Amino acid sequence: QVQLVESGGGLVQPGGSLRLSCAASGSIFSIPTMGWYRQAPGKQRELVAAQTTGNRTNYADSVKGRFTISRDNAKKTVYLQMNSLKPEDTAVYYCHAEVVYGPLARYWGQGTQVTVSS
Repeated sequence: QVQLVESGGGLVQPGGSLRLSCAASGSIFSIPTMGWYRQAPGKQRELVAAQTTGNRTNYADSVKGRFTISRDNAKKTVYLQMNSLKPEDTAVYYCHAEVVYGPLARYWGQGTQVTVSS
């Protein structure tokens, strides 16, 4: 079994910054992809950013130039640096990982609330 533990959410004013962290633990051989999704009230969960072990990244158009994803593979941790935050970034942010330990499996964190408001 694999656990993803997130931290770093909170309340921030528009234009501010937050940094999310997500650490993976458990039965892990490799983690080909780690990333972040978010879900706002009444909306579907959407990809925010993802990064492979080869450092290929993928961002939602709405966050390009403002958010940066990074990984520490030795620590099995993924980060999301969020700058120039907007009220429309308000959502629950979920860590996601594709983990190899035998067959590939997908795991989710418990979610962390990010609220952007003055």
